[in-house]
Amino acid sequence: MLLGLTSGCGARELAAPPQSTSAPATHLSVPRPPQLSRAEPVLWVGLEDHLGSHPAAMPLRLSSAGAPLTLEDGAGRSWKAASFTVRWESVALPNPLTLARRIAGPFASFESAERLAQRWRALGVTTSVAHPNEWEVWAPQGSIAPKGTAVRDWTRRVHATVEPILDTSEGLQPIKGPLKITAPDGLRWNRGVFRGPLRLQRDAYGSWTLIEQVAIERYLEGVVPHEIGASSPVSALEAQTVLARTWALANSHRFNIDGYHLCSDTQCQVYSDPRLAGAAVRQAIAATRGRLLSRAGRPISAVYHATNGGVMAAGPEAWAMQPQPYLVAKVDGDEGWRQRHAIPLQQPQKVSSLLIDLAGAYGAQHPLFRWSRVITADEIRQSIGAPAQALQSPLQLNALQRGKSGRVLALQIAGSDEAEPVVLRLDRIRRTLRRLPSTLFVIEPQGLDRWLIQGGGFGHGAGLSQSGAIDLAWRGWSTERILSHYYPGTVYGPLPGGV
Repeated sequence: MLLGLTSGCGARELAAPPQSTSAPATHLSVPRPPQLSRAEPVLWVGLEDHLGSHPAAMPLRLSSAGAPLTLEDGAGRSWKAASFTVRWESVALPNPLTLARRIAGPFASFESAERLAQRWRALGVTTSVAHPNEWEVWAPQGSIAPKGTAVRDWTRRVHATVEPILDTSEGLQPIKGPLKITAPDGLRWNRGVFRGPLRLQRDAYGSWTLIEQVAIERYLEGVVPHEIGASSPVSALEAQTVLARTWALANSHRFNIDGYHLCSDTQCQVYSDPRLAGAAVRQAIAATRGRLLSRAGRPISAVYHATNGGVMAAGPEAWAMQPQPYLVAKVDGDEGWRQRHAIPLQQPQKVSSLLIDLAGAYGAQHPLFRWSRVITADEIRQSIGAPAQALQSPLQLNALQRGKSGRVLALQIAGSDEAEPVVLRLDRIRRTLRRLPSTLFVIEPQGLDRWLIQGGGFGHGAGLSQSGAIDLAWRGWSTERILSHYYPGTVYGPLPGGV
């Protein structure tokens, strides 16, 4: 097995942790990212992860958007050029290492993994949330797991690491991580330009991550246009800006195990070229500078989504998380809408009644406010994989449990024999059956092994509905009123005492 050694702070690379006689390490430790400054938080954002996962992995190509790049490695050596190519090689360890861990997961989201990690920590066990491919929770070998938690044991003997080598005109030169990258005019990456500073450093899985160190207000320039759309009305843009800032600060521990704060894809907030932010987005960022949503002096879990289909979800209807008083099930529309569709909506007929109605719902203009999908047993088997292969046709598809918002909390797929049914819960439903835009739906059989799924909304449904916020902004609602509507009981403004 090839696995990266731990990277060090600054330009120093640390040795691997000593092997314990009682229990080996779960992984090779990577230093945590720096604490965020109260005055000017700087986020470490992973632009690309799992680089150099094996010696034959694709080379990393670094190209300047103008002035030459400067590379400095962990040994203090530096190079300057318009572009660089980093390749990978296997390097044998003088002393092989043993790693072992108990693994729970995979989980469909960080939120669900973190909830299990917290339960495990309550038993006095040190745990880490990791993302080798999907979200997992790692604990030391032999740890007692929380009741009802399925775990598997993993052990590896590590004989070599994957190391970067620089392709230069003088030939291939081994380089020592972390690699610092200075780009005066920015680095060209993924069809965009990122100003940096940047760094290439090891992760917990034996591979490497390209990271940008970006001030949070500039980070927002790369997030807001891609999350809600730059043409949205002013108060909706400002609300989205406040949420993106709040979410980033509240989730800055998300990739602690890998030594950075946030990723740049849909597992975090989509972050792209900040230069694409137009005047309206920049004005929204400036108008809300330093402001976020908080409760009890801490940033809230500022989750949001595209459209809720006319009813907000409580947090535990989306993920295995502790209830939060600001993430509650609540119909999202005018007085007439609220009277016709009162919470709770746990009966299928109430959900059906809501789904055939549009009048008075906020955000009903979204193309996925209402949707329908036909799915087949073959599609279900393909999506679920091995656990569904033992189920004999014809299959049965049943909503076992609904939340107060009417969303399906547990979806059962059963066979016509005695084989144990497969049950998908919470966010695992959408992550598995990816053609379903939300879990707000009803099921209508269409003959053997075929079902019509009629639903509403796009996303998990908790917190702000972006289409709802746009609708309310056009109706004249202020930024603060929109935020109070979707997150009742929270405080809008600077965080007391800073980050």
